[in-house]
Amino acid sequence: MTSSTAANAGPPLQVRPAAGYAGDIPARLAFEWVQSGQAVLVDVRTDAEREWVGYVPGAVPLAWKQWPGMAMNAGFDEGLKAAVPAGKKAVLLCRSGVRSVAAAKRAAELGLEAYNILEGFEGDADEQGQRGRKGGWRLQGLPWKQG
Repeated sequence: MTSSTAANAGPPLQVRPAAGYAGDIPARLAFEWVQSGQAVLVDVRTDAEREWVGYVPGAVPLAWKQWPGMAMNAGFDEGLKAAVPAGKKAVLLCRSGVRSVAAAKRAAELGLEAYNILEGFEGDADEQGQRGRKGGWRLQGLPWKQG
């Protein structure tokens, strides 16, 4: 690895232990797993979030909660089982890595090897309360599209 590659590598690409699901992973590791065919990326944000903020090409859109009102998605379990074939990992993405924890726990209850993607799509809010400047899939330069 060259020094410029090492400098751009970001945090170590490893699984962090978690309670109730397989673990928390950096977005880059999730991307590598999806690219290699080991995992299916499931975007658990609402349809509105994906439409307005952006989405990951090839990700399975499956809301954990529905807009408006943020009611639980009654079809989540069925949709998740249909999206993730046996033997593949489920890597779950939300806005900041919070809803995807709940979704990963549910996926594990359904018998899937499920991981939460740290920092989510937009990362944490900054001092002005805005997202997209402190971590996340998008800021790390991973593939995404908007509207």
